[in-house]
Amino acid sequence: MAEAWAHILKPDTIQAFSAGVEAHGINPDAVKVMAEAGVDISEYRSKPVSEFSDTDFDAVISLCDHARQTCPYFPGKAMQVHAGFDDPPSMAQELAKNGAGREHQLDCYRRVRDEIKKYIQSLPEALYQNLTGSES
Repeated sequence: MAEAWAHILKPDTIQAFSAGVEAHGINPDAVKVMAEAGVDISEYRSKPVSEFSDTDFDAVISLCDHARQTCPYFPGKAMQVHAGFDDPPSMAQELAKNGAGREHQLDCYRRVRDEIKKYIQSLPEALYQNLTGSES
């Protein structure tokens, strides 16, 4: 979701590459809720972070706690930032175990989709605030 939002909202500012600790394939629920927001991610693919081991990034942003804990070190000048979003598949799975309906499960994805959109809209300025600890 973050990669798609970056491509749509900040195409002249951010060159985004999305990768995970493990490649799991594209989540159909993420595809569904992004489509509801007018964004087609059906052709996106889950990529392992190892695909980018030779890429010189300006910033590496982890979006969930699991990624933060297991994200490899990126040499060079890459600023490492943790944004910390909930994990929709885990949340939806827990809700399903507790008997929640399909729409309630999808609401997890919708909430995180909207939070990620707001975060992407704050970039790259938010990265500099994170680095300096100021709002200038």
